[in-house]
Amino acid sequence: MNNPWKQIMVAATAALVLAACGNVSRNVAKDGNSASELVWPTPDNVTPMHKGGTFPNLANLRQVRAGLIKPQISELIGYPHFSEGLWGVREWNYLFNFRKPGSDEVTVCQYKVLFDENSVARSFYWKPESCASLLKEQEAVAPLSEEAPHRFTLSADALFAFGKSDVTPEGKKALADLATQLHEHLAQIGSIRVTGYTDRLGTSVSNRYLSERRARAVMDVLVEDGVPGAKIRAEGLGESDPVKDCLEGPRAQMVACLAPNRRVEVRVDP
Repeated sequence: MNNPWKQIMVAATAALVLAACGNVSRNVAKDGNSASELVWPTPDNVTPMHKGGTFPNLANLRQVRAGLIKPQISELIGYPHFSEGLWGVREWNYLFNFRKPGSDEVTVCQYKVLFDENSVARSFYWKPESCASLLKEQEAVAPLSEEAPHRFTLSADALFAFGKSDVTPEGKKALADLATQLHEHLAQIGSIRVTGYTDRLGTSVSNRYLSERRARAVMDVLVEDGVPGAKIRAEGLGESDPVKDCLEGPRAQMVACLAPNRRVEVRVDP
């Protein structure tokens, strides 16, 4: 008679082997920071639901960084677009589309995430490599015009990790660009008001507190970059004044849909 436990173990082992075969690149390092050869799946081999690639949420994509685990990656940009598997593999591959602002022109890019042995994301790659600049180009702060007042709207997801109030290194770069423009017009600037907003997820009290801390964090970075603190006032208005409404749904979809509401507005008055 066949041993049922043995059959279960064989089936489980086979499943793990199949999952591990999903790795495309060769010899992914144990720490997930490299591979002996990066191999890219053919774009035509995406799963049917991802045919042609997807347009990623840019604010979420900017949050992807080393140290996130697979569920966190999937919450930001979804599960991989190819059939490499989910849990037994050391890499995920995506096919993303980017539309040039003010144009119908679309750039197609492949994106790869390598994980360490504990399934923690460690390194990230683009094909072609020039695709990495698309995110930076779309983060640029619009030039300060001669008209007043001036209002800058910065995506909170580009400045902070989700639910946090510490400005990320990428966020500090964006604020440095803004500070440079403010420096050029300091003589004409009378006051600067920094206002933080959140989405409606969470309680109104926690959202107000988070928005206040984020506004103050932005103010602190601008002061560090040389903008006079005496000219700046920070406030948080929580989930008030949303710019986009979304129907109820799975949390990951809600987080992505409500991204425009998570913002910091900088108003400059003469």
